[in-house]
Amino acid sequence: MELAFASSLYLSTGKRALEKVKPYSSALTASQKVFSQRLSPCLATVSSQPTQAVEFEVENKKHDLLRAVQDTQRGLVTTADQRSSIEESLVSVEGYNRGTPIDLVKLDGTWRLQYTSAPDVLILLEAAARLPFFQVGQIYQKFECQDQARGGIIRNVVRWSIPTLLEEQEGATLLVSAKFDVVSVRNIYLQFEEITVQNIKISEELQALIAPAILPRSFISLQILQFLRSFKAQIPVTSPATNPGRRPVGGLYYLSYLDSNMLLGRAVGGGGVFVFTRAQPLD
Repeated sequence: MELAFASSLYLSTGKRALEKVKPYSSALTASQKVFSQRLSPCLATVSSQPTQAVEFEVENKKHDLLRAVQDTQRGLVTTADQRSSIEESLVSVEGYNRGTPIDLVKLDGTWRLQYTSAPDVLILLEAAARLPFFQVGQIYQKFECQDQARGGIIRNVVRWSIPTLLEEQEGATLLVSAKFDVVSVRNIYLQFEEITVQNIKISEELQALIAPAILPRSFISLQILQFLRSFKAQIPVTSPATNPGRRPVGGLYYLSYLDSNMLLGRAVGGGGVFVFTRAQPLD
């Protein structure tokens, strides 16, 4: 009888003990959930902080680069100290996505030249500075590579003018077209195809000379005006197809940095550096 009483006492005591433990266990689980919920946003914030810090740092470096080139007239007027500072800023920005494959989606579009040390471009800028009858306006690179996996078309666009004969700064357009192929992670190979002079916009002075407003415009004068406005000269660049004895005209172009609003490039072989910013699409 004593044994039966002891067994009954043990079972009832154990049951009460378990009933006391269950609420504690539930409270512990609830506390763990609340703690996890509080900790998760903190971890997300901590993990995003390095990315935001890097983006902020990159934007500062890009701003420093644009500030370094702003008084150089796109590279025409530079001192040794300025060139050294610009190169240092270039290398600083280039380091942020070095080795990242070229993103053709980001590359596609129009880019305005802010600075260059390329001799073939500086010749144009020097001519405009020395010759009173020649002006050079904006210079662009336009990439057409949407829906392309390994290349596309690049168009070097130079706005130029002859004062009193053509409209200021954008009286005519010089267009140098090339195909390009992606040949490595950051290099593209250009093969030039054609040089075009187009979009002639004659000045009001020249229009008045050809067809004075006080006189009826004759058929001949109207034909001259129409011819000048629609004038387009196309010069094909020599290639092996037209001249088997010559190599294709082209070269390597290293895209050293690319994001949504800045493009940096280096013409391989000492052809100069380029600093571009995103521009509105060209017609």
